[in-house]
Amino acid sequence: MNKTQSPKITVLGSINMDLMIRTENLPLPGETVIALSKVENPGGKGANQAVAAARMGAEVTMVGCVGDDSFADLLLQNLQDEEIDTSHVVRRDKRASGVAVVMVEASGENAILVVPGANGLVSLSEIEQAKETIRESDILLMQLEVPQDIVIAATKVALEAGVPVILDPAPVPVNTSENVQSELLHVDLICPNQSEAAGLLGKPIDTIDDAVALIRELTLLGSKRAIITLAEQGAVVFDGETVQTIPAFCIDVVDSTAAGDAFAAGLAVRLAEKADLIDAVRFASAAGALAASDNGAQSAMPSRIQIETLLEQQKQERPDE
Repeated sequence: MNKTQSPKITVLGSINMDLMIRTENLPLPGETVIALSKVENPGGKGANQAVAAARMGAEVTMVGCVGDDSFADLLLQNLQDEEIDTSHVVRRDKRASGVAVVMVEASGENAILVVPGANGLVSLSEIEQAKETIRESDILLMQLEVPQDIVIAATKVALEAGVPVILDPAPVPVNTSENVQSELLHVDLICPNQSEAAGLLGKPIDTIDDAVALIRELTLLGSKRAIITLAEQGAVVFDGETVQTIPAFCIDVVDSTAAGDAFAAGLAVRLAEKADLIDAVRFASAAGALAASDNGAQSAMPSRIQIETLLEQQKQERPDE
């Protein structure tokens, strides 16, 4: 990539309308809670990451599906307003667009219910049509809110062209055979959070020490490198040879809904710009922290300037890191 050019990132993933519901406390099973407010915001892990990467200065192409309902036009226009290429976003007739019900409590913790809708209909045809775009990208960034066989197919296109693949393995694949899981995770880098990493490994990950002890096992599942994020505890990085911990940024958590998406996008942008992995993780951590310090998903995605300002502040406050 020419340093004067913006990095080219293709994002394959979900495009949802998020129904954001704020409440003092998340309901327990069987409990009814009176919520504080409800708003509709464009979301979906794929679209969130695409918007975040675009705000960080990348040239982004989105690959996915919307329905033919009232949400579809809003979702497409929102992506286009962020200067994201939507030529590979397909409308599915007589189908609803994806919807997510996001409940956020006062602490910033959240619980999410997703109705995939058109996201579950992304097909091999979309991958075939986007093949050249994927091949010309600096990074292919994906999650698991679209069919697993489509993620595998896109991975093969990218790897055959020498394009690095980053997978945010969310939601964690369940009821998959070892062969399918191996194909899903046969990527350059995976970046689960602690609960996703625990789900992949079948072992609890509650602390940084747990993550340090177990992160190498993630690469045995297929990925060359791995990162486990642990919110306010920071992140653990395995580059294929050594393990390193990255401290978290000190922020007041408002809404952690899309912090992981901001992190994945920051990682993709900096790696596409040929930064080393540790530098990329620090940049991604700053992006995730800023996203968690504001309300909403895409509305909370930070700009490049905001991220670089936070990095500079931490450098001045913690010169030894």
